[in-house]
Amino acid sequence: MFMMATKYGTGLVRRLRDEEDGLALTEYLILLGLLTAVVVGAVATFGTSLGTQWGLWSTWLTGLDGPPSL
Repeated sequence: MFMMATKYGTGLVRRLRDEEDGLALTEYLILLGLLTAVVVGAVATFGTSLGTQWGLWSTWLTGLDGPPSL
């Protein structure tokens, strides 16, 4: 009985070690974290000027009469 449990445990450890799906998921999570950090940094750096530009663009769009007539 002990030998069967030892063999099963050894096989389980080997399967978990050789599995590569978890590594791909980890790499994607690291990339997602880096991308999120860059976006947060950009918004923190350029936030005020971006807000001003959005406001100007909104004002410009509000002043339009509609699509040009042909």
